[in-house]
Amino acid sequence: MSKSPRQSSAAEANPPSELSFEKALAELERVVARMEGGSLSLEQALAAHKRGLELARFCQQRLEAAQQQVKVLEGEVLKPLAAAGTEQGDDD
Repeated sequence: MSKSPRQSSAAEANPPSELSFEKALAELERVVARMEGGSLSLEQALAAHKRGLELARFCQQRLEAAQQQVKVLEGEVLKPLAAAGTEQGDDD
């Protein structure tokens, strides 16, 4: 049985900041699927679009933060995969 719009929005009312990246991404995928289904009213579609934007921004921010952490851990030196592959071959 599918959720009614009211149940769905109540279950997904958490601010993105209270969700893990994985849960926010999963919810974003559900929002997109609902919108692509074409069965939402204009009002529901606008609410879904707003929620989708919130989730997308949150996920983007989390990805950027993770990228910054990787840069710090790598000593600010990120090598392209192609360059890393050729360096390994130079040792032979």
